[in-house]
Amino acid sequence: MTYRQLATLLAGTLFLSGCSQIVSRATDSFAGSLSAGILNQNDLATVRDGAPAYLLLVDGFIADNPENEALLLAGADLYGSYAGAFVDEPARAQRLSDRARRYAHRALCVRNDSLCDAMDEPFETFESVLEAESDEDDVEALYGFGAAWATWIQINSADWNAIAEIPKVEAVMRRVTEIAPDFRQGWPYLYLGVVTSQLPPAYGGKPDNARANFQQALELSDRRNLMVHVLFASEYARLVFDQPLHDELLAEVLEADVDEPGLTLINTLAQQRAKLLLETSAEYF
Repeated sequence: MTYRQLATLLAGTLFLSGCSQIVSRATDSFAGSLSAGILNQNDLATVRDGAPAYLLLVDGFIADNPENEALLLAGADLYGSYAGAFVDEPARAQRLSDRARRYAHRALCVRNDSLCDAMDEPFETFESVLEAESDEDDVEALYGFGAAWATWIQINSADWNAIAEIPKVEAVMRRVTEIAPDFRQGWPYLYLGVVTSQLPPAYGGKPDNARANFQQALELSDRRNLMVHVLFASEYARLVFDQPLHDELLAEVLEADVDEPGLTLINTLAQQRAKLLLETSAEYF
């Protein structure tokens, strides 16, 4: 089915409902339905080939609903995930991750004016506003923005201007864990592990913090999110040249069952990456 056919089918379905309120609910729930369908898919090629159509579809919904927080966060999630998981061309990955970050920033601005206004302020001011002006109602928007921002930094890790934004991303994700410690079974800690692994100790990196964050993510996910193992190995173990930890984590991934509600796609991708990392382990270390 082409994008035009899919869009027409959805538009027709919404039109037949005969009620603008139903249209509104449909767009609001689109994020959850689409994410569930993608995250429970175990064929990477299907997602890689089909995702661009959904990216365009989300763009269309957002164009019609420019202040819909749920749609903006869905767009950020889809663009960031696609750029990080399936795009090898650096320039394209940068463009897509930049769109993810912009969508997430718009969602945060819709949710909380104070945080939106403080985003470009010096770190101390930003951190102060973050602590004073955010609560449980802001967690989804904070997490979505932090995730998109962290992905953007990782994709642009060769740019020191991007690296300089790590403290703010860390503050955002840390605030999420303060408000909701077990939010999404440890995903905020996974992002914290990644961003705090971007620099070696000699350049101000925090490997001890990174390790603690990855371990917390493992615990909160009951070790079922296999991408935690892979990023723990690739971002931390390789940073500190800990081959035994590196190989142990990846071996666990290869022995695990990938089928897990909401994590099947992630786990399938994790196994693929774990195999490649193990194949290059002896060469790297």
